Amino acid sequence: MRVRWDRFSIWCVLACAACAPGQDTRTVREPVIPAACVVLAARLPVEPGPTLAEADESREDTARIQQALDRCPAGQAVALEAEGPHRAFLAGPLELRSGVTLLAGAGTVLFASRNPRDYDIAPGSCGVVDSNGHGCRPLLGGDGIEDAAVMGDGVIDGRGWARLTGQTESWWDLAQDAKRANAHQNCPRLIALSRSARFTLYRITLRNSPNFHVWFSGDGFTAWGVAIDSPQTARNTDGIDPSSATNVTITHCFIHAGDDNVAIKAGAAGPSSHITIAHNHFYTGHGVSIGSETQGGVSAVRVTDLSIDGADNGIRIKSNSSRGGLVEDVTYSDVCIRGTKNPIVMDSTYPFYGQVRDKLPEFRGIVLRDIRVLGGGAIALEGFDARHRLKIVFDDVHFDEPTATAVSARHAEIALGPGPVNFRPSGEDVTVVGTPAAGPSQACRDKFVAMPGETHK
Repeated sequence: MRVRWDRFSIWCVLACAACAPGQDTRTVREPVIPAACVVLAARLPVEPGPTLAEADESREDTARIQQALDRCPAGQAVALEAEGPHRAFLAGPLELRSGVTLLAGAGTVLFASRNPRDYDIAPGSCGVVDSNGHGCRPLLGGDGIEDAAVMGDGVIDGRGWARLTGQTESWWDLAQDAKRANAHQNCPRLIALSRSARFTLYRITLRNSPNFHVWFSGDGFTAWGVAIDSPQTARNTDGIDPSSATNVTITHCFIHAGDDNVAIKAGAAGPSSHITIAHNHFYTGHGVSIGSETQGGVSAVRVTDLSIDGADNGIRIKSNSSRGGLVEDVTYSDVCIRGTKNPIVMDSTYPFYGQVRDKLPEFRGIVLRDIRVLGGGAIALEGFDARHRLKIVFDDVHFDEPTATAVSARHAEIALGPGPVNFRPSGEDVTVVGTPAAGPSQACRDKFVAMPGETHK
């Protein structure tokens, strides 16, 4: 048999060959919990909810936890432990320190303060809706720190649902107010580190964040065995957002969120690259996403052994002409998706406010291999224009209900195979190489498991 090699077929081979070296360049092993430099005993009981009694809302532990973090030698941990009926800690913003681990013991809960004034960057800047945003400090923060960690079998709870001190609304209510007003909510993130290196999250449960649960910018980030749990209706409660981040591993995690389960971003601070997302389970949320900020460039991303169950979106790359850039060398493999409205989304015109600008998105070298979609849904395969086309390969991709699956495509170069693909996209300025074929699909055996200890306040 003679094989016809056109320009796009050659590009497909080169794209797949380029897949091999990408991912986190580090050798990542399961973290080890360090010895404690000090053990802090809880002083507050946990009330049903779970939350704190109103009388305990002023009994903050911020100062004693911060003092312990400041004094702890590098390589050791500040341990938060239950004592009798007392299992709760209450804190406003805390600054993590290089080399020091914050360790939440089993059964303990670190509750975030409900007082917006605790988080103010400028007087009165947090807990409001305005045109600026970014008015709040995170609960756990760090800038330029190295080798810090948050570990343990306890819980960090942002209480995004709870009424704010001196106000009638919650953090999540403010987020909805901002959406209606086309403005910005000023709500704190649970964990946010900038310009940092080798940060680790291990076994910790994060829930009910007022905004993003985890945001990291820097070189070297590991999340291993982390559970993130916020309800589907909690706006902008992303799970984990690596932003202008290099050498990232997210593994063995369970993420139930109200926005992106994971969102890889690359803004003005620089590119995101060498990212591994492996052996995870995602539930409600907006899926495993890249964007919408991609102007810094995103590359060398590997997503493998993933279940997405009950989400709004599954596999998604999103950007637009106000913040777009090059996304390339991205491979998704061994992924099972069910009960998801939009299982696959490649969106170059993601909504934004303002005028069209000159930061144009381009997605190329995108490979989906060994993917099964259980049920129907909408598939979008959309490049930006004829000069910035989507270039994507489908290899062993199967839709259980192809007649219930709506596929739209434009400005795209699409390759099918070598594994069977049981659909054929078409649309404006779309070229397709390969022929649809039936074949055995990904078994998805043991892929879908229950979210551990979900609360969904």
